[in-house]
Amino acid sequence: MSTLPEHDSDLDLEHHDPAPPTEATEPVSFKDPDPMETWPLEPWPSQPLPADPDQAPQYDALSDHPAPETLMFQTWYRPQVIAPERVPNLFHLAILGVLAFLGSAGALLLTWSALHFHLFGVSSVDKAMTDIHYTLGNQAATYLLSLLACLLLFPLVWHKGFFAGLQWNGATALHLRKRLFGAAFLCFILAIVDGIVFQETKDAPIDKIFKSPGAAWLLFVFGVTFAPFFEEIVFRGFLLPALCTAYDWIAEKTVAQPILPLDPNGHPQWSIRAMIVASILTSVPFALMHAEQTAFALGPFLLLVCVSLVLCWARLSTRSLAASVLVHASYNLILFSLMIIGTGGFQHMDKM
Repeated sequence: MSTLPEHDSDLDLEHHDPAPPTEATEPVSFKDPDPMETWPLEPWPSQPLPADPDQAPQYDALSDHPAPETLMFQTWYRPQVIAPERVPNLFHLAILGVLAFLGSAGALLLTWSALHFHLFGVSSVDKAMTDIHYTLGNQAATYLLSLLACLLLFPLVWHKGFFAGLQWNGATALHLRKRLFGAAFLCFILAIVDGIVFQETKDAPIDKIFKSPGAAWLLFVFGVTFAPFFEEIVFRGFLLPALCTAYDWIAEKTVAQPILPLDPNGHPQWSIRAMIVASILTSVPFALMHAEQTAFALGPFLLLVCVSLVLCWARLSTRSLAASVLVHASYNLILFSLMIIGTGGFQHMDKM
């Protein structure tokens, strides 16, 4: 019998070989697993491959995007930049002209209907052309019918509300009301200076309207409500932005001026030159529209150009059409208020 202690078979690692592998035992491997064999694979890139291998896109090694193709004339290649849709533009201004023509035709039909029923005691066209009820009524009807057509059509074209497309921003005008009233008072100062420098025109058509107190009061209401609202929609709502956009579009096509993106609210942005040129081009027809009332006198014409420039500044600096409407209405209110005070409520028109 041996006196040496027996060895534990589980602890004797030097003299005992591991059991030979059997069919149910797989050989043990100490090699690190291949990630490509153990991880779930996804197609890269995750796009369907074409049936023709020659048409398979080549991908950049550092991104999932297709590598840019090599152009034969890459030196002369310029990527095409699509300009954002800017509203309103000249096309929309043309649509407004068509709607205004239709509104004028509708207002003419209403005038003929009023003449047929001898409204206000007027039965002839000649009398209607000099009667304040018919002249202001026809103009108001043209404005209202045109506005109704705009409210129906332009939201379909712009995919936004009519006043949103014109950048109304009434809250901005209300917040800046003190500055806007100051701008209106500046226009009043310009009117005083213009009256001193240029001799006033006697017996202008606008003076003949004020011969009757009733006509003067109607003109007062119209001048501080309808006229500023609708005139600003036409000149500062459509014409001014359309000319700004047209100027920048020409500069983009001719001198490669960068295309300015839309602002966060989706409204166009313009260059300084575009706003200056467009303001001048807007002010000339604005003054010409009122020139007939002042017998085409030079002094009132220059005054209206300056007033229009102030209105354009209010519209562009605040990005609010309501701001120019407020300045326009406030300026007219100042003028009419002085006339009311000076004539004792339009009772003594000889003092004008």
